[in-house]
Amino acid sequence: MIFAFWTFIATLSAVNRALDPRGFGFQLSSPAGPIALEYIESWLWAVITPAVFLLTQRFPIERSRWLRRIGALLLIGVAIAIAVDLTMDLVRIAVLAGVPSRRPRVFSPVNAILRFRFLNQLLVYLAVLAAGYARNFYLRDLARQREAVALEARAAELQAQLAAARLDALRMQLNPHFLFNTLHAVSALVERDPGGVRRMIARLSELLRHTIEARGADEVSLRDELEFLRRYIEIMEIRFQGRLTVTVNAGDRALEALVPNLILQPIVENALEHGASRASGQGEVTIDAKVDGDDLVVTVQDNGPGLSSNAEGVGLSNTKARLDQLYGDPASLTLTSPSAGGVLATLRVPYHTAADLRTRAMHV
Repeated sequence: MIFAFWTFIATLSAVNRALDPRGFGFQLSSPAGPIALEYIESWLWAVITPAVFLLTQRFPIERSRWLRRIGALLLIGVAIAIAVDLTMDLVRIAVLAGVPSRRPRVFSPVNAILRFRFLNQLLVYLAVLAAGYARNFYLRDLARQREAVALEARAAELQAQLAAARLDALRMQLNPHFLFNTLHAVSALVERDPGGVRRMIARLSELLRHTIEARGADEVSLRDELEFLRRYIEIMEIRFQGRLTVTVNAGDRALEALVPNLILQPIVENALEHGASRASGQGEVTIDAKVDGDDLVVTVQDNGPGLSSNAEGVGLSNTKARLDQLYGDPASLTLTSPSAGGVLATLRVPYHTAADLRTRAMHV
């Protein structure tokens, strides 16, 4: 680029010299010597320009010692200007040796220096120096922009890792809590129903295998979540000894929605522990899932005595924390007491499917 720039400058000067009416004009027989000198001088500066750029890096303009650095740059510039001027004198004598002249062409460096004929070259040096500093400022600003983008990307990556770590921590709190409650239910039936205990242990092993295999997934389809929930309900049905009825209603569109992994188990467990297990007769839990506008709404209702002061335990607290971590304000989990009795848990999350995520990924 430097060579191309100086060649362009030499071409402009040569064309200007060729078209100057005071010079050769449009005569095709004009000597090529003066034009050749334009290119030689420009290419000489093309060789010097990288060195001047290195000087701007070696002597950055800063608040500290800036006067001393400017003085050093000027001294170097005078030396370069004198060297270029004297070199061009030698080249001019060699190129124009056969061209008649009124004055004899003699190389006289002392005379050239004392007459300050190098000032034009010094101006060129200062222009190149200014371009070098402008280039440095541009590259520094570009590097800062790239660094800012890299820092933003790193911050986003760390934020995602932090969010994943928080979700893993919440899941790790849920799994021991779920396992403890299930084992407690198993221990209560060891003497009364050994066969039922064996079935409960078999179902529990399936649930634990599912939680290990799905550990890395933040979201699963509601269909898969209800399938996991069905195995958990089978364990609870054995525990309730025929006193539990669970009804699930969900349309095809709702079943395709993505929900947080293992999100319904703590809600249903809460309905069983604080609701259905305390019902006067048959314990009932109804699970409904539907699409409401841009949201998926899942309700879990029991027929227990209603809300109590300890209705929200570790499971529901962690569930709310996971919803906030994954979706923020658009997601919610609320507990209310309907007029018909019991407790109604309402889970609301933004509706999206695996196909939606694939479409967004393709667009990105």
